[in-house]
Amino acid sequence: MFTFTGTNGKTNADRVAIVGAGVVSPLGRGLSATSDALFSGRDCVTAITHFDVTQCRCKTAGQIADHQLSKPRGRRARRLHRAAAMMITALEEMLAQDRQFTPELAVIGTTSGGMSFGENYYRALQRHDATRRAPEWIANYPPQKPVADAFEAFDISAPAQIIANACASGTNAIGHAFDCIRSGRYRRVLTGGYDAISELVFVGFDSLQASTPDKCRPFDRQRTGMVLGEGAAVFALENFDSARARGANILGEIIGYGISTDNHHLTQPDPSGVGPRHAMKRALRSARIAPEQIDYVNAHGTATVFNDAAEGKAIAELLGKSVPVSSTKSMMGHSLGAAGAIEAVFCLLALQKQILPPNINFRSADDDVDLNIVANESRPAKIDIVLSNSFGFGGTNASIVMRRANE
Repeated sequence: MFTFTGTNGKTNADRVAIVGAGVVSPLGRGLSATSDALFSGRDCVTAITHFDVTQCRCKTAGQIADHQLSKPRGRRARRLHRAAAMMITALEEMLAQDRQFTPELAVIGTTSGGMSFGENYYRALQRHDATRRAPEWIANYPPQKPVADAFEAFDISAPAQIIANACASGTNAIGHAFDCIRSGRYRRVLTGGYDAISELVFVGFDSLQASTPDKCRPFDRQRTGMVLGEGAAVFALENFDSARARGANILGEIIGYGISTDNHHLTQPDPSGVGPRHAMKRALRSARIAPEQIDYVNAHGTATVFNDAAEGKAIAELLGKSVPVSSTKSMMGHSLGAAGAIEAVFCLLALQKQILPPNINFRSADDDVDLNIVANESRPAKIDIVLSNSFGFGGTNASIVMRRANE
């Protein structure tokens, strides 16, 4: 136990309520469709359709059908990146739950931004093609552009901060937004993450042989690599007392956030699991809870040999071997900077439904990963507090702790 002192001089931290959540991913659009796919253990990884993968080892990904995405009408819609459509869709779903929510700040995580526009520009130069669309490509390339497009669609004028911290970006964004409210500096913050599949990123992971031509099998003895995904998720976070005073529907709470950097290798985690363990330990300390109070862990679980072994060791050492663990990436792939935000939605649904999400495609436990895996099928459980992990290249680690809605 410790005393938190915010920047406003308070000795007691403000509680942080979730009053809205919107999501679009390969599992579906909105909380209801996502819940149906999540708890039925639906495999939403399909053959790549956005670009040619004939020379790649991996030929699948978790993709969002275009008809699931909202777009503005008219000529402007044709100029928007798919990532912008994802942000617009997620924000539309969130605002439908709380029309009164007006953010004072936005904190959004991502990795690739408008990467595919950069690809188009580079290819045009290489082929000596006409670059008449270059202004459009360049204008849509910055990672803040999809956020700006979504804000324009709903007439939101809050300042936006973009966090690009590899695959921990979405969780870092939620954690930073949580800290902003907890400290008393802000009352309402919009947060989340987005990422759209791009050929450059897909081929990059394939070249590293981090992607698999097989199914995504997190924590399985015969796991052979990750599968990419895409999507966007946003949360409306608000000071708990403020939300309760205006009669907002409180969906859950963020109660802890922890980060670490293990500085071991550019692409591989420290095999000891020291980085993930520090992030989780700091998240527990931030939440002022003991390890045994965690009822479920949504693991980073990329299905790569090194990640799952290091994370599994860290979870077992810190939280014990009995806590239920699953990687929902088995169903939709790894959505990079959006992963932490989308998986936070999954955690929120687990708290609401009192159901543990499954780790599908699981066949046999790894001798080096001794965990209580929620294998292949969801199961009911008493869930009050959950922990969600996101770890990225360069040894960047982030964990958040969420609690079921209660007074």
